[in-house]
Amino acid sequence: MSEHEPQHLYDGPARLESDQDSWEVEVALRGAFQPIDGHFHWYGRVATALDGVRNGQTVTVRTDHGAAEGRLSDLDPWGRFRVSGTGRPPF
Repeated sequence: MSEHEPQHLYDGPARLESDQDSWEVEVALRGAFQPIDGHFHWYGRVATALDGVRNGQTVTVRTDHGAAEGRLSDLDPWGRFRVSGTGRPPF
């Protein structure tokens, strides 16, 4: 049995969870190790518009490969948020 190693990209289903709610969404996530600070930084876009969510909200992003805490930001005109985090990614 081998452990899943962090990849540099993930496109697929995810679940976003907050203290008040949860959403089944599609995400496009990317990431890379940054040698300047020694951390893996991941980021991407939630491909589904979310109701009742605010800019800057912290959520847990869950995929079949894991879970990680991320922050929602940069709402686009279609109601989709950017999501980002540092450390082990959810993919």
